[in-house]
Amino acid sequence: AKELLNGQQVVLLRCEDMNMSGSLYRAKLKYANFKRKKTNSNPRHGPFHQRAPSKILWRTIRGMVPHKAARGAAALDRLKCFEGIPHPFDRKKRMVIPAALKVLRLRPERKFCKLGDLSNLFGWKHQELISRLEGQRKVKSEAFHKKKVATQRSQKAAGTKVKVSAEDRKVLEAAGFA
Repeated sequence: AKELLNGQQVVLLRCEDMNMSGSLYRAKLKYANFKRKKTNSNPRHGPFHQRAPSKILWRTIRGMVPHKAARGAAALDRLKCFEGIPHPFDRKKRMVIPAALKVLRLRPERKFCKLGDLSNLFGWKHQELISRLEGQRKVKSEAFHKKKVATQRSQKAAGTKVKVSAEDRKVLEAAGFA
């Protein structure tokens, strides 16, 4: 939320694997309590209870941002959430937020649950599909990584085999390469 308010574009991927502190049973009770809240005269007026993990996470982040002000609305426009890793983002370099890692946030004996499991309990129907697509993506990604590592090794080996004359070495050192 802080990064969004600072003007950073943020794309959250694999929302179904997001960890939540507390057992699944506890999360289920909390979400059931939230689902109970509706407009008495006409429930279609809201609040709306999304089932997809990406939408649940989006709403959680909306609660951290002053979304009714123009600044907060602009910040939310810079946020995108997805289940799995869809096409344009599977080819891009990804980042992990160290402060959000389970190892740093939760003590090892504490219970936790995944957002995808909670969503599945409340009617999200795409858990198997996303896991199948993620499996396929991981196979492709591993093949790409092996090819990339092999290319880097061959380039490094070729770089060590090359003989550079003394004159060329001086020119390279003057230019900042050595």
